[in-house]
Amino acid sequence: MILLSAIKLKRAIISAANNIEKNKKIVDEMNIFPVPDGDTGTNMFFTINSAIKEIDSLNTSSVAQASLFISSHMLRGSRGNSGTILSLIFKGIAKGLEDVENADSVLLSKGLELGVKGAYDAVINPTEGTMLTVVKIACEKGKELLLKEKEVELSRFWTCVCNGAQEALEKTPQLLPILKKVGVVDAGGKGLCLIFEGMLSVFKDDKIIDASIENSEKTLFPGKYKNVEQSIFDFSDDLTGSITFTYCTEFVVKKEDDEAEFSADFKLFLENIGDSVVVIEDKDIMKVHVHTDKPLLALQKALEIGQLLISKIENMREQNRLLREKSGKNNSADEKSIKSVEPVEEMGFVAVCNGVGIQNMFCDLGCSQTVTGGQSMNPSTNDIVKAVLATPAKVVFVLPNNKNIILSANQVIPLVSDRRVIVVETKTIPQGISVMLAYNPDATVDENLEVMADSIKNVKTGQVTFASRDAEFGGIKFKKDESIALFEGRLMFKAKDPVRAALKLISFMVNKKTNFSTLIYGNGINKDQVERVKKKIQSRANSQADISVINGGQPVYHFIFSVE
Repeated sequence: MILLSAIKLKRAIISAANNIEKNKKIVDEMNIFPVPDGDTGTNMFFTINSAIKEIDSLNTSSVAQASLFISSHMLRGSRGNSGTILSLIFKGIAKGLEDVENADSVLLSKGLELGVKGAYDAVINPTEGTMLTVVKIACEKGKELLLKEKEVELSRFWTCVCNGAQEALEKTPQLLPILKKVGVVDAGGKGLCLIFEGMLSVFKDDKIIDASIENSEKTLFPGKYKNVEQSIFDFSDDLTGSITFTYCTEFVVKKEDDEAEFSADFKLFLENIGDSVVVIEDKDIMKVHVHTDKPLLALQKALEIGQLLISKIENMREQNRLLREKSGKNNSADEKSIKSVEPVEEMGFVAVCNGVGIQNMFCDLGCSQTVTGGQSMNPSTNDIVKAVLATPAKVVFVLPNNKNIILSANQVIPLVSDRRVIVVETKTIPQGISVMLAYNPDATVDENLEVMADSIKNVKTGQVTFASRDAEFGGIKFKKDESIALFEGRLMFKAKDPVRAALKLISFMVNKKTNFSTLIYGNGINKDQVERVKKKIQSRANSQADISVINGGQPVYHFIFSVE
């Protein structure tokens, strides 16, 4: 029987990376929401490519060491929700292949099952009909084959897994009503199928798939995929759901008994007091993540296992507040000259944002580092890690400022050991700025978290962007490049140009109760257009309203504005 060796796994990952690379643009263009943020394929490629960039240094004959190397680099390089989920799948595979020189189908199946569990646990309110469903059913199909037969060749087992993934992908419209309505399937699931097929090419024929674009969409399952341009939308970035429990509680425990395993019982305890439970255990330590209203109970239970090495409790309930126009020096974490510094100050901030004006504004408000990123350009976990390490603070607040970056930002926490990292789950630029405005350097961390949450309750966010394709959504038909207006992330209006879209949105959002408004305009917007939008806000708001106008310089969004 042919076993999975270190060299075969290495070749399989290269093949998988090539397959997603040549198809990433196709996956990127498919998005449930017709705005230019369809970067699922790119996120998945960059995640797996973070391991490929270092794979030449992998010199081992142990498949256990090879899988650990690959999963570790994927986790650090994970981008967006789809990339982070992908890294957790491979983290589970590495766990299943621990301490073995070569692996058979049974061990690979065990690892895939662990990956499924890890991926589901990492997502708040997991949504079926997404890439989570695809990997779960793929895993189940492989297990069914192993139950029927005692010995199954690696290539045959993985073929069964790939077939299961494909079958699941085609059934995703039955699980999500909106998918069924428009007859589409999930983009993250499509990307996962491409990655699994890339691996199969090596397992089956020992052939690494060519990354050339002209060979794209020629899969090992001809005829099974629907027309991709019509059939694949992305739900992977909507997995975070709503907040049920208040406190995001994370900690690392150094176990007193390194021979014992506590994760199953501890996880059961946590599930009784919260959700989004992730418990990762090795011989020495246990890393824990839970959303709960009783964080102290979780910490007390952890002390029964051993000593707390790192802990953080974050209040996740925040909304928006007023932003005043600021300017300052840009200090981007993407600069190659960035260096790690000692944590000498008490608290500091890292913000993810795009546009020179917005970056300058965050820096002037007190951000030590900014990481370039946002819609259509999600930073990697490692990008955020570097920014955190370059922040001279014992406690570093990370502001993702985009719902698609929150999951990647949370992966930073267990990767940084010399300072405490708290991810404030900001979903928009105005949310991030309102957090900065609420910060009090003389208050404690917990006091700041409370004030940050309270300070943004009355603020709402509007955005104007453009349609990335012809589509119909929520009863609104629009053409590619037509301007569209969003309120709190929901599609509200269309218009022939961005100013008209902004005026419609302002009529909806602003009234005589509006006391504050901040208007951030992006690339391609001139002063006359800005003045028209500002006058509309003035005409709708009360006469004493404070209106700030900022040249953000951001791409993708013509206008971003908040009202209070």
